[in-house]
Amino acid sequence: MTNFGRMEQVGSTIYFDATLKPNVALSPRAFMIIMGLVGAMSFLGGMLFLSMGAFPVIGWFGLDALAIWFAFRKNFQNLKEETSVRITAEDITLEHSRPGHELKRVSLPTAFTRLSLVYPDRRPSEIRLAHGQLAYVIGRFLTPRERKSLHQAMQLAITKARAERY
Repeated sequence: MTNFGRMEQVGSTIYFDATLKPNVALSPRAFMIIMGLVGAMSFLGGMLFLSMGAFPVIGWFGLDALAIWFAFRKNFQNLKEETSVRITAEDITLEHSRPGHELKRVSLPTAFTRLSLVYPDRRPSEIRLAHGQLAYVIGRFLTPRERKSLHQAMQLAITKARAERY
């Protein structure tokens, strides 16, 4: 879920405040249904091979189902990451959090930060905030259309923030 349409001026200092989160593609109920189907198919396939005398195959079917379950759980864990972007006349603040990692926070001066959108119409495209020799990529999980919209909103906010400052 993305929320980057909130451009507000609170005390005439905050021009943009957004929290970016990955889109959730599968609900917990749908996950249970898919895992039930995977488990049933693995069990039936294993029983078929067991009836033909190939008993070790049932273990491989179980490992496949376990690998699929693990991959989904890892994906759900990655969906908990989020990036916050705040633009004021003085600085652009980025905060990125991921489960199991420390919160990363960086503050860049608004007046000297470059915003760019690389390859806007296709994947992989990137929104970059650069200052000096450092560049930060945000919104990697967004669709190209969402990246374009975020880029436009941030560009407008940066322009307004710079106009206040100078």
